[in-house]
Amino acid sequence: MAQPGFIHIADLHKQYLSGQGQVLHILRGLDLDIAQADTVSIMGASGVGKSTLLHLIGGLDTPDQGRILIDGRPLEELSEDERAHFRNETVGFVFQFHHLLMDFTALENVMMPMWIKAGRTRDVRAQGLGLLEEVGLGHRAQHRPANLSGGEQQRLAIARAIANQPAILLADEPTGNLDEDTGAHVTELLLRLNGERRMTMVLVTHNPHIAARMRHQYVLEHGRLHAASRAQRDA
Repeated sequence: MAQPGFIHIADLHKQYLSGQGQVLHILRGLDLDIAQADTVSIMGASGVGKSTLLHLIGGLDTPDQGRILIDGRPLEELSEDERAHFRNETVGFVFQFHHLLMDFTALENVMMPMWIKAGRTRDVRAQGLGLLEEVGLGHRAQHRPANLSGGEQQRLAIARAIANQPAILLADEPTGNLDEDTGAHVTELLLRLNGERRMTMVLVTHNPHIAARMRHQYVLEHGRLHAASRAQRDA
């Protein structure tokens, strides 16, 4: 029997109630195995559950049925506090809307996760500056997000996501608000960080060209994942 992946998902179900009281079955027995340091893309129509799946992997939500194991650790058995600790220690999130702290500088935005993890007593300035240099924003350390371009804001969000050296990076439409060239540069940055830091990366996108840059490509349909066809990859 094959060994389960670093991320192992089995028979995952998730449903919600609509505003009209209708039960919406979002995930229906979804299975997925991802090796450590691998890259995976997930495509699919809007509303099929791509973001829901990322939220479940990242411990932001819990499944109605099924298992999610991260390096053998079952998320569904964790308490709320344990899941919060798991997220802070293990997962970095990058969203389409970057959710930066607009009243803080770029450096302070990057340092915030480290302060939350270790307390404000820890001197993380040098580490924060190093992260900004890593994503090409060292010269923007004292600028606030409003003074950064869209691509710079997303690179700042990526630096913040990797501040605590996560084993997993979950990216939900990270290029969705960017033009084609800027989106391509952000994708290259994510792949470079994956290679250098050996993070396991799961990326949700509507862009087949970006999806094709990941080692494995899937389409989410009818609550389950299917390997992307060549036509879908080349669309």
